[in-house]
Amino acid sequence: MSDRVSYVYAVVREADGLQEAVGGTTGVAGAPVRLLPLTGGDGLLLAVSAVPSEDFREEALKQHLEDLRWLESVARAHHAVIEELSARTTVLPLRLATVYLDDERATNALDAQSEILARRLSHLAAHVEWGVKIYVESSAAPAPGPVEPAGSEELSPGRAYLRTRKAQRTVRDTAHRSARTAAERIEEAGRRYAADRARHRVQQGELATAPGENVLNDAYLVARDRAEAFRDEVSRAADDLDGVRVELTGPWAPYSFATPPDTAGAAESPRAEGPAAATGFAGPAGSGARAAAAHPDTPAGTERGTEQ
Repeated sequence: MSDRVSYVYAVVREADGLQEAVGGTTGVAGAPVRLLPLTGGDGLLLAVSAVPSEDFREEALKQHLEDLRWLESVARAHHAVIEELSARTTVLPLRLATVYLDDERATNALDAQSEILARRLSHLAAHVEWGVKIYVESSAAPAPGPVEPAGSEELSPGRAYLRTRKAQRTVRDTAHRSARTAAERIEEAGRRYAADRARHRVQQGELATAPGENVLNDAYLVARDRAEAFRDEVSRAADDLDGVRVELTGPWAPYSFATPPDTAGAAESPRAEGPAAATGFAGPAGSGARAAAAHPDTPAGTERGTEQ
């Protein structure tokens, strides 16, 4: 068995100067990035690197996927390649750690999907992804006030406690209503300016590194010439709302829209034969490291697997 396997970053459309630009690019494990033509026509290319098989065999990969430091390193390298490519051409990002035993198997597997891939690239041309999150601020729930002494003529300690809890619930409920208002405004902006939307799970647990409670985690596919208007409107969605924060990130390569909803089974990057298996994001909101693969420079990233 070879000591190298083929790591596939993306399918791209050929563009002037692309081969020369990619010539000096390195990716996962510091390996040079190469472009391989698909035989299906339409000028489709695979962006690949030869990476150590010892790190990407099935059993080793299972262990690495639990190692957040290793996974973040791979994720950042993967993302850097995608961003380099997307600055020059339309990119269809593949899942993190999509590997094949060799270049021939990679091209054969993706050649079988060339028509679907070409259609998807046409849909994504001249579009970028924007991530939108809404947070209910932790400051929206006031700290409990001092409990009055037991001998107080106004309130007993028990009643003072219940009054404080009621006030906290009222403030929290108000903040959540404000968050719904912000979400409605963002959805309206999406209807005006976006070509598509992907809903992701809200960030909780180890993903919830940003302050506040994440109550919305969406991605929008927006034409480049409409991006400024979309960004300006979304960034103002919570301006007059207390206890709510909107976080807008991008523009990114269209990670959330790489797989069309009606062909999810066919368009997923296929698993390689043998021990080198293709592995993808499980969910910009799955695990923290998987999220970092999509947007490593955003707080906690977002989960880049479109949920329907």
